[in-house]
Amino acid sequence: MEATQSGVTVLSETPCRLGEGPTFDPARQTLFWFDILEAKRYALHLPSGTQTVLDLPEMASAMAVIDAERDLIFTETGLHILHTATGKTVFHRPIEADTPATRCNDARVHPSGAFWLGTMGKQAEDGAGAIYRYFRGTVEVLFDRISIPNATCFSPDGTRAWYVDSRKRQWMTVAVDPANGAPIGEPALFHDFGAQKGAPDGAICDADGNLWLARYGIGRLNQFSPQGNPLQSIDIPAAQTTCPAFAGDGRIAVTTAFQDLDAAARAADPLAGQTFLVETPVRPNYDPPVAFGGA
Repeated sequence: MEATQSGVTVLSETPCRLGEGPTFDPARQTLFWFDILEAKRYALHLPSGTQTVLDLPEMASAMAVIDAERDLIFTETGLHILHTATGKTVFHRPIEADTPATRCNDARVHPSGAFWLGTMGKQAEDGAGAIYRYFRGTVEVLFDRISIPNATCFSPDGTRAWYVDSRKRQWMTVAVDPANGAPIGEPALFHDFGAQKGAPDGAICDADGNLWLARYGIGRLNQFSPQGNPLQSIDIPAAQTTCPAFAGDGRIAVTTAFQDLDAAARAADPLAGQTFLVETPVRPNYDPPVAFGGA
């Protein structure tokens, strides 16, 4: 795929050590994202351009909307309810809370409201993580022995899911129950990246069933057909591209990172860690509110 860079601008100049977990809430017209390693959640109200930051008590990587007053935050110890009016968090469900060597990573909400959540070792140890499903208050393990969970996304009709272990570089797909987001049958290979440059990172699926995948290490956003065929490649002007999110009709936000870059590497990659806006023909497929259960 020949890469293009037209229609790519800086959305937020705030550099994140590990920008991740972007999600757009249409009701608030706000894009949210996290700096995992700095334990911060950023919020950018797109109509006004006002950006705010919330300091969190521990590392966090993703969120889901519960209702107008509450968000569900995925942290290194599990799920916490964030009361948006006060910024206060309340512990909700543990996920590897007794395993201090692991942390939260990629996550996405299924059309049913099921929340798929990936964990990994803080030093990216082989097989230290897993992928979980939260649904109406219950948490269960879906896939274990995952090193770096990423690219979790779902078809618009809720019948198919995708995920990848970035270390294995094999993007997997599995049929799921559209009523609750639970896998049906065994995962199958969707796309093998093999020795290609750029690890597969975060992904989203648009309203037409096409997938958009961030490629960490080469500054790319790739589009794939529902059959796994490459469609287009868009250059992002920061090498450590982490995760996309729809941000309106024809718009995709993309987070990046500057982790592990020394002074010379940061000088060579001056926009590393900033968040970008890609303008390209796409119909968004937003995450729904999470199927919440419990106080």
